[in-house]
Amino acid sequence: MGERFSYQVTAKDGAARTGVISTPRGEIRTPAFMPVGTAATVKAMMPESVRATGADILLGNTYHLMLRPTAERIAALGGLHKFMNWERPILTDSGGFQVMSLASLRKLTEEGVRFSSHIDGSKHMLSPERSMEIQKLLGSDIVMCFDECPALPADDATVAASMRMSMRWAQRSKDAFGDRPGHALFGIMQGGVTKDLREESATALKAIGFDGYAVGGLAVGEGQEAMFGVLDYAPGFLPEDKPRYLMGVGKPDDIVGAVERGIDMMDCVLPSRSGRTGQVWTRRGPVTIKNARHQNDPRPVDEACTCPACRNYSRAYLHHVFKADEIIASMLMTWHNLHYYQELMQGLRDAIAEGRLSAFVAEFHATRAMGDIEPL
Repeated sequence: MGERFSYQVTAKDGAARTGVISTPRGEIRTPAFMPVGTAATVKAMMPESVRATGADILLGNTYHLMLRPTAERIAALGGLHKFMNWERPILTDSGGFQVMSLASLRKLTEEGVRFSSHIDGSKHMLSPERSMEIQKLLGSDIVMCFDECPALPADDATVAASMRMSMRWAQRSKDAFGDRPGHALFGIMQGGVTKDLREESATALKAIGFDGYAVGGLAVGEGQEAMFGVLDYAPGFLPEDKPRYLMGVGKPDDIVGAVERGIDMMDCVLPSRSGRTGQVWTRRGPVTIKNARHQNDPRPVDEACTCPACRNYSRAYLHHVFKADEIIASMLMTWHNLHYYQELMQGLRDAIAEGRLSAFVAEFHATRAMGDIEPL
């Protein structure tokens, strides 16, 4: 594991880039979509099936894993990769976002956040130092700084104060992370939807120095237009030679728009969560499988898709197993969604490499605008 973490841009098309992140556990092709394995599992999927969809890296949730089964237990069992049977790269978030959204009775101070577990009410403390310790115990390849993400909308003074504390926490995260060859630490830019605060945050992060930089505090309800507004300038504040990670995004059209604006990495629970709730993402937009129009339809969800759900099963079957609450419904629809997302990423990478991104994006939007195939 002595190898270094590195990133190389191999081609550009406008603001978009394609390239490779090299880690001791394997290469990550960018732009990359990272499926979310919250509790050391991508729900309803086997790790080898996730890999078969084309995923190079998974995301694990520090908050969930520290509460159950605990980072100490995972470390004693040989680390997160071995524990969950995924030997490729893993990125762990810092736990900050989940504390704010899931924990009860939380108290935020300069030190960190004290909170009660949403599982059993037990008391915990998360600070930059403890987050770094937990992520080291997990053994993840890419570690995220501990930051505070304020809920939007918030006034500029609130956003500014929160961002500045996050930058102090970024420095503490870097100090606590120490020297870990083969592992990377990413800083997180905050600043809401305010340009000068985003720039101030980026300047502070660059002064500390990180292996990669995330754009945080978006995809929290501000809407696509506002998000793209920030992405029109925010990636440009970050170093050209380091990966840029947009946290918690998103729908397929969010991903395409983010890549057009210079983003290299994204994660979202959407493809897996949608798979379990009966929403199937296709090149012609989302399909709601519970609708009665599918109950007698022998056609696959997507004729052109090579995933097992589309190769081997009809819309009628998926409709039936979803309505009957059968586990295979979650398995097949999650597999399809993750396959579609990774196919989209490969399409974006190829288009950037060949200098035809605008044509690819135009076709992406035109096909989606057609909507689902006509009912039988």
